[in-house]
Formats: sequence, C-alpha cells, structure tokens
Amino acid sequence: MRQKKRAVTIHDVAREAGVSTSTVSRILNGKDDVADETYDRVQSVILRLGYASSLAARSMRSLRTNVIGLIMPDVAAPYCIEVMQGVNNAIARSDYDLIIYTTGDVRRYGTADQERRYVALLNGGITDGVIVVTPAATDFSTDSPVVAIDPNNESPNCPGIISTNVAGVLDAMSYLIGLGHRRIGFITGRLELVSASQRLQGYKEGLELAGIPLDEELIQVGDFTTETAQRCAQALLALPNPPTAIFASNDMSAEGVYLAAKEAGLRIPDDLSVVGFDNLRESMYLNPPLTTVDQCLPDMGMMAVEMVVKMIKGEVIERKLVRIPTHLVIRSSCRALNSGDDQRT
Repeated sequence: MRQKKRAVTIHDVAREAGVSTSTVSRILNGKDDVADETYDRVQSVILRLGYASSLAARSMRSLRTNVIGLIMPDVAAPYCIEVMQGVNNAIARSDYDLIIYTTGDVRRYGTADQERRYVALLNGGITDGVIVVTPAATDFSTDSPVVAIDPNNESPNCPGIISTNVAGVLDAMSYLIGLGHRRIGFITGRLELVSASQRLQGYKEGLELAGIPLDEELIQVGDFTTETAQRCAQALLALPNPPTAIFASNDMSAEGVYLAAKEAGLRIPDDLSVVGFDNLRESMYLNPPLTTVDQCLPDMGMMAVEMVVKMIKGEVIERKLVRIPTHLVIRSSCRALNSGDDQRT
C-alpha cells in the first residue's frame, strides 16, 4: 500500500540547514537579525524541501499574514475577470499575496449569509483584509478591513467603490433618443442589487427628461446573464409594437440581445439598436462591436487593493464610498432612425 507523504516541518528545514528552529522562524517572519549567508542557506532549503509555513500560525505570531482575500460570485464571469485584472496588477506591485473565494455562480441568490461567513473565515486569521465583489450582503461584522466593489448599499458600513450607474445610463439614453429612438426596451439586472436598481432608475429618468411616457411592457427583468437576457429580448421583440432599440443592463445581457435578434432574423443595427453597460473586453469583438457604458472595472479592482492595504496599515480612508465616473463608448451597434423608418410609436 502506498504510504502517505509526510508534510515537511520547520524542524526538517532547521535540521537540513544546520540552524535552530528559532532561526528559521525569524527568517519566515521577515526578521533582519540573521546573517545573509544563513538567510540564503535557509531559503534554499525551504525551496528544495517545498516547505510552506501555516498562514494561521504566522498570523498568531506576527498579527499579519500578508495575504488579501478576494470574494466574488464567479471567477469565470467576464465582469469578474476584468475586476481581477485590476486586483492582480495592484497585488503584483505590493508585498501581499492573494487568496480567492467564490460562490461559483453569478446567478445564485440569497448569498448574503455565505458572504458574511467567508469574510469571517478569511479575516479570522487567514487574511489581513478582504475585498468583496458585488456582494448581496449589505453589511459585514468584522474588526478587520473590508472593501466592497459595487456594494449593495448606498451607505455601506465598509468602504466601497461603485460606478455612477444613473449618470451612465442617462448618457446612453440621451444618445439613443438623440438618434431618434422612442420605443427603447430595457433589460434589468438582479434587482436586489443596488447597481441594477440604479440602472433601471436611470432608464426611467432618461425617458422622463425626454418627455417620453414610460411603457412598462418595454421593461424585462433579467439577472445579468446572457441566457436570461436572450429570453427577455425574445419577449420584447415579440411585442405587437416592439422596440427599435434595447438597452441591456450589462454587456453579458447585451450578448443575449444579439442572439435573440439573430434568431428573429433582425440585423444590428439596421433593424435593432443595442446598448450595453460595463465595456467588457468581449464587447468590442461582437458583430457589430457593442456601444456600451464603460465603468472602468480594472480601475475598481486596483483601487480596492490600494484601499484595503491602507486600512491594514492603519491609514485613514478619506472617502467611505468612491464613485467611479462612467463614460459612453460609441461603436457600431446603434443607428439613427430616419423619417422614413418605422418609428414603432
């Protein structure tokens, strides 16, 4: 029977390097009272034996693990990948390591308690601070630093970073209305999230500012996923008086609109104009490239790391909620309606 390999211990490292365990411990904890030759020899043994010190034990000794936690709904989702790009860039320039926890499904509802458990677990000795992406929870009970990206509360109990959702949608609505569109469909995100409700608010305000009556049948409730958005777009295009343009609450939902339009034999933008929100990298490679609202997701990730590191060091965070300005990225998925076009009013 194959024997289980024994884990390498600090005693093994000390014996192999010809030093005491206390010397190895000082090196692991970054003490500078060890001779360079001894330091290099111990580090060489650590690498050769594959020794990894316990994060929890390191935390108990030094009150620091030099690890930041990242909690997000789905590491495979393009939105999360964009955020992680910014987090990774900031981590690469820091002295911290990163550990990621995920619920595994961006569509999963009712995860607030799970998120709180993750934060409690990580900040209970594994990490020095935690970043939570698009949390369902509105508050976290922890004495350690927490920063929320796209917090689910306009007055969060921890520092947060959010885009100017309403202003971003208003810019896009003004653009569509300026092109002559009056029947504009809207596919929401998960309405239990503040970002989704703010984007719906921006849609309604955009119509009101233009003097266009709100038509509730032009609003479909989505969940930020392509599959659900495709069904929502199918319902909008099946209306007796369908929209000439559809505004999707995120780029993944806009992809669902593209699929529904193709299925219906409609050309974008000749027969239907489409706008998204996020400016994911994939949006520029759609056919045609998608007009969308950029909310600078990598910048959010970088800023979250910078904020949590400041908090770990005991520095004061000047602004509790940082609002990242959005801007409209105009590509090829919208066209102006001419006087001879079907206005569908």
